[in-house]
Amino acid sequence: MPAFLLDREDNKEMIKELNDKKTQLKAQSEEYKKKRNELNAEASTLASKRNDLNKKTKELINEAQEYKALRDQNNEKVKEYKDLRDEINNKANDVFAKIDQIRGENNLDGPSIKDTRKEIDRLEFTQQTEVLTVSKERELVNKITELQKQYLQKKQQLEGNDELKTLLTEAQDIRDEASKYHTMLSEYAQKAQEYHDKMIITFKEADKVRAESDSAHKEFVHYQEKADEQHKLFIAAQKEIRDIDKELRKIKKGDADGKKEASRADARKDAEDIMDKFKSGEKLTTESLMALQRSGFLK
Repeated sequence: MPAFLLDREDNKEMIKELNDKKTQLKAQSEEYKKKRNELNAEASTLASKRNDLNKKTKELINEAQEYKALRDQNNEKVKEYKDLRDEINNKANDVFAKIDQIRGENNLDGPSIKDTRKEIDRLEFTQQTEVLTVSKERELVNKITELQKQYLQKKQQLEGNDELKTLLTEAQDIRDEASKYHTMLSEYAQKAQEYHDKMIITFKEADKVRAESDSAHKEFVHYQEKADEQHKLFIAAQKEIRDIDKELRKIKKGDADGKKEASRADARKDAEDIMDKFKSGEKLTTESLMALQRSGFLK
């Protein structure tokens, strides 16, 4: 068998192998592409979830900051009314000091009415501003009630003295004014505590949502990396398919050249046969002349 025919047989086998490989690569390429798209879709879902959680975290932090601002505003009011209350109480203390002086001069024994009043004020403030158990609350109320009885008793004792009575009336008026400021202070203190509690709860919620966002981001990165791996495999498979196509084009071009050469060889063989017949005395037909011309014998 001529060498070019052997080459053609080898080329057929090679073309078959390359086409089989190309078919396999196409199937793999589609699988890589499918997995890449699925992973990218999952990554996109996670990115959207992460972004929503980040938005919610920001909203919660802003809300907590608003509560903080309101808490601070109310605490400023607490300070303002505390200063006013203390200023008025200092005036009352001056009056009570005069009362105590008169008590001493008149041999009126027992704790001073000023100290009793200050202790009642302290305990009432504790009751209004601190969180107490039921038993502690009951104990505190009983103590305040007992002190108020003592205060009234002392007041009645002192009211027998006209000077003391006048001072007690003055002290009570001052005390009533201080009590108004104390009430305002307690109201603002309660509001400040409420806003503080809301701020803490909201900050904790923001931390929780932020943790969920961080978890979603980690998952997003994981799926993104997996999608990138599949994309690289897809690109590699596509490159290999292009390389095979180049190789196939080269082989096919070689086959086409081989076919031309075979055709020329056949034409020369036919021309040689015709010439041999012509030399033997046979006449040339028009078809024979055209064959000789195609073979290059006739120019």
